[in-house]
Amino acid sequence: MSRSVTSRTRREWLQMMAAMGAGVLVEGLIPRKLARAAAGGALQQPQDPVAAFRARIGAIPIESQPLAENLTLLAGPGGNVVVLHGSDGLVVVDTFVAPAWPKLQESLKGFGAPVKTVINTHWHFDHTDNNAPLRAGGATLVAHENTKLRMTQPHHLAVLELDFAPSPAAALPQRVFKEGYKLESNGERLAVTHMPPAHTDTDVVVRFEKVNVLHTGDVFFNGFYPYIDGSTGGRVDGVIEATGRLLSLADADTKIVPGHGPRRDRRQALRRSRERLGQGEAQRGHVRQSGLLDALSGPRPLWLDQPLEPNEPPSPFSGSGNP
Repeated sequence: MSRSVTSRTRREWLQMMAAMGAGVLVEGLIPRKLARAAAGGALQQPQDPVAAFRARIGAIPIESQPLAENLTLLAGPGGNVVVLHGSDGLVVVDTFVAPAWPKLQESLKGFGAPVKTVINTHWHFDHTDNNAPLRAGGATLVAHENTKLRMTQPHHLAVLELDFAPSPAAALPQRVFKEGYKLESNGERLAVTHMPPAHTDTDVVVRFEKVNVLHTGDVFFNGFYPYIDGSTGGRVDGVIEATGRLLSLADADTKIVPGHGPRRDRRQALRRSRERLGQGEAQRGHVRQSGLLDALSGPRPLWLDQPLEPNEPPSPFSGSGNP
């Protein structure tokens, strides 16, 4: 550890880590590229800090990209949503933040079929906020049993000093599972698999088996270290283990859709992510030996802010493309 770090008081170190984590998380949720596009429509911000934060994210435009003949990626206000479309109705993975609902609704109407099933990859607001209107429209909400539990609880997001109320009953998943869930629709087979506690203790990944597309949820952030929510069971070693499981589910031809950031068509990005997380754990060991472990763990979520590669875009939370 450097002299400048070891000479800091414990209080100064904690304050530095808090500021660093909050700054990087905001940068990720509201990337510069899309924030400029959103600025014109988000001048009037609600006074409530949670509503204001949601509004800033919700103002980001939705970008559409085909993944297969009947599979589409919608990227923007809250990460990556994947839509399976066809005569059986729509299957939607994740739902963006609440203020993005009019845009999401318009995008979904463009597929010409009702939403039949919604799968939440985990409990966080940017992935579950629009559960309620989709359920009201006739969709069945599917998630891991821990997602439903976490959604019934209040949460304090320490890294941003925001307090989230429990989700309304109308937003809670109706169908929950413990280990996995299978679904067939529109000629496609979906396998939903629960991961060990990683980003949270609610994480699932979704594999579209026939077209060979893997939606990782927030177990994988493309280009940056993941945000690890220790307050709801997230663990660095869990993310490393879960990334290994993602590698076992993907082959050389798999299209990988991260929870945030542009999609990948190569397993190499997953390998890099696992390697860098391992390096971070080694650095964490040095911190532990210095008696400063509480600066990187405990109730405050861990955010490691180095990019995985120097030429990656600075926004792990939004945007689409295939670099």
